[in-house]
Amino acid sequence: MSLASYYYERSGVKSTVKKKESGMVQSLNTKVDIIMEGTSFSKMNNYGKIMVGDKGFEYYSNRNVNDFIQIPWEEVDYIVASVMFRGKYIPRFALQTKKNGNFTFSAKKPKELLGVIRHNKYVPSDHMVRSLTFFQVLRRALPSRKGKK
Repeated sequence: MSLASYYYERSGVKSTVKKKESGMVQSLNTKVDIIMEGTSFSKMNNYGKIMVGDKGFEYYSNRNVNDFIQIPWEEVDYIVASVMFRGKYIPRFALQTKKNGNFTFSAKKPKELLGVIRHNKYVPSDHMVRSLTFFQVLRRALPSRKGKK
C-alpha cells in the first residue's frame, strides 16, 4: 500500500490521485511554485522531491514511484517547524493535517520552502508555528509546584 493511498483511506478524503498507464502519478497542482530535494520521515527515511503548488503539498520518492504523499491545502491545519540557533537552521518541519496526524519532512532549503508557503498564503501565518524546544518539553512534563502547599 502506498503512502498516499493510506493517507486518503484514513482521512476519508476523496482521492484525486490517478495512475497513468506508464505507472506515474498525476499531480494535484496545476501551477508549481517550488520543487526541492527533500526527505520524508514517514515509516522509514525516503529521499525524493518536494513540490509545492497551488492545490497542495506533494512528495515523490526517488526510488519507488508508488511511494508518494499528496496533501491538499484544505487538509493542512498547522505547519510545525523545528527551529534551532535562533532561526538560523530548520532541520525538519511537519504538516499537521485536520484528520490524519503529522507528516514530517526535511528539505534542502527549508527556509525558502516555508517562505513560499507563507508568501502565497496557502497556510495562514498564525498556523505556521515553532515546535517546542527540549527544555520546554521537560518543563511541561514535570509537575508544577506553584499553588501546591
